[in-house]
Amino acid sequence: MEKRRTKPSLHTALFFALLFLIWVVFSGYIDVFHLTLGLLCCALVTWMSSDLLFADRTAPLRSRLVQSSRLLGYVAWLLWQIVLANIMLLRLAFGPRGGWQPQIVRYECGLETDFEKYLLANSITLTPGTVTIKILGDTYYIHAINDEAAAGLDGEMERRIARIFATSDRKRKGVAAA
Repeated sequence: MEKRRTKPSLHTALFFALLFLIWVVFSGYIDVFHLTLGLLCCALVTWMSSDLLFADRTAPLRSRLVQSSRLLGYVAWLLWQIVLANIMLLRLAFGPRGGWQPQIVRYECGLETDFEKYLLANSITLTPGTVTIKILGDTYYIHAINDEAAAGLDGEMERRIARIFATSDRKRKGVAAA
């Protein structure tokens, strides 16, 4: 069945605004050229992918706002985890020899949608010291630089992602009890 594009809505505008804000912050340039380029790029990305986050466009606005706030909370938490992982890698790099214990960790994921699994794989890779190298179904194979990085794969990231996309059906099944 062919997917039909619907007219832009509030969530599409919020998605565009969030992307453009990230563009402005990360580019560091506030001039006509960069702002115009940012507007064009963000408009293209919004047009192509705005339905990834809000797949259920019939959901009430309140639930979509809750989902957005959970996503922002997750991003803040992930940024903090990235800082902590960088500190761990600095200690490892400048500490005594023998701290390196590279290993492949097998991790079973309980997330339901491909987008949730994609978000988990990229979050793991963004965290220094770990890289998602292969995904087979619900099994992730992750390279961890040492035991401390491997211990960080305790399921907390997965629980937080599941909570972002939790619906009343999933809560009843016990998937997103957090």
